[in-house]
Amino acid sequence: HRPIVVVDVAVLDVVVALVAAAVVDAVDAAVAWVPVTKLGRLVKDGKIKSIQQVYLFSLPIKEYQIIDVFLPKLKDEVMKITPVQKQTRAGQRTRFKAFVAIGDSDGHVGLGVKCAKEVATAIRGAIILAKLSVIPVRRGYWGSTLGDPHTVPVKVTGKCGSVVCRLVPAPRGTGIVAAPTPKKFLALAGIIDCYTTSRGSTKTLGNFVKAAFIAIANTYSFLTPDLWAETVLTKDPYQEFTDFLAKEAAKKSKY
Repeated sequence: HRPIVVVDVAVLDVVVALVAAAVVDAVDAAVAWVPVTKLGRLVKDGKIKSIQQVYLFSLPIKEYQIIDVFLPKLKDEVMKITPVQKQTRAGQRTRFKAFVAIGDSDGHVGLGVKCAKEVATAIRGAIILAKLSVIPVRRGYWGSTLGDPHTVPVKVTGKCGSVVCRLVPAPRGTGIVAAPTPKKFLALAGIIDCYTTSRGSTKTLGNFVKAAFIAIANTYSFLTPDLWAETVLTKDPYQEFTDFLAKEAAKKSKY
């Protein structure tokens, strides 16, 4: 007799959705990107060389392809897929909500949440939103400033709903002391050693991962003495390359 293989339907759905999303992404990659924003045009033409320039002038990123150009080594991780329902006259309308974390394990991390009728569509949408929300992660030292930065520079806290997530600097070799949810997220952010504390309803994974994201984002909002040096700002890219953008606009108006 052949052995009977029992497969969890939910797990099978997720696997099928991930494969479908990968296929669609491959098709999208083959199609040439036509930028529709000023920032997109400058990036595609090579006028802006790094994502640090974008962060320096707080330029809003509206096209996920910009992130693909600057950070090609991003890895995505599906944190959770949960069904949500809306009561209608005909019964319930079920949709799927996907939480996706994205990062390069080297100081850049993002989080995307998307709801859609199909799992594959929700995952794809969440990946795009995660790319658009990529932020820089500030890393620091626990004690002596030898080697590369390995932990968070200061104690930081993030809150979402009832969940509070606190990140505490840790000595080298500690690793990430955290629950599975923030542990994955901190690893994608490029933090090697970190203590964490959390309180509230941490079983609500969506709020837990958002609280961790907010805590990581707060690393750059804390002003330490090494950031006191006055930054001499140059012209922002829109002002610097205004002639190039005007030419592009003139070309479009002809058509």
